[in-house]
Amino acid sequence: MQDGQKELLIIIPAYNEAKNINLVLDQVEDPKIVEIADVLIMNDASWDGTNWIAKNRRHTVVTHVFNLGYGSGLQLGYKYAVRRKYKYVIQMDADGQHDACNVRLLYDRLKTADADGKYPDIVLGSRFLEGSGDFPISRVKKIALVMFRALIRVGAGRKIVDPTTGLQGLSRRAFLFYSRYNHFDDKYPDANMLMQMLLLGFRVVEVPALMHVRKEGSSMHSGLKPVFYMFRMMFSIIAVWIRIRIYKVDVGITDE
Repeated sequence: MQDGQKELLIIIPAYNEAKNINLVLDQVEDPKIVEIADVLIMNDASWDGTNWIAKNRRHTVVTHVFNLGYGSGLQLGYKYAVRRKYKYVIQMDADGQHDACNVRLLYDRLKTADADGKYPDIVLGSRFLEGSGDFPISRVKKIALVMFRALIRVGAGRKIVDPTTGLQGLSRRAFLFYSRYNHFDDKYPDANMLMQMLLLGFRVVEVPALMHVRKEGSSMHSGLKPVFYMFRMMFSIIAVWIRIRIYKVDVGITDE
């Protein structure tokens, strides 16, 4: 760890978020967050002003020459965190939906042991736990949530209330595993990754989180995309279960 470096890195994947990212950066530049975290913006070949806005705010920015997708941006961020020897990572979106007030909550939970003295590997910021506040979602997304919850409940024996949340805190053990080849979905890492981590014995917990509806721009799940995404994710979750439960891929791996 370099001089002045914090133990927590906030990774913000961004693609054409010039209308939203200023507000997000205003939040993560709050002194209460600056004292505990560094910020990394993963600019996925944005063609608007995202790159210049982030650089002018003097944050570390990694820019892809070609658009590689949300998952690839996150995984490269994990590799950066591994190389720089960060202990914790919090990933949050650049569209303003993830309120930065959640950063301290996730960070504190990552550093809090349970009754057995074990620390979580993944802390999920949930939109649907008591204390989260109201967060409206479409009918298609509600159906997808019910299906994903059921698949995880049956396949991994765990109840996860918000399996599609992108607001997550990760221990070094978790992001080290994700940073390695074939351990992370480079397009749509979501409920499928939770199934994987639960089956492999990583400790996953949820905490209530405050989130907002996107105000500017379009989501990567807009239009008919949620329908295709729902079916793709269902098959991906099932494929993960088969790979681990039947073929025993990565079973027994420890990355302490």
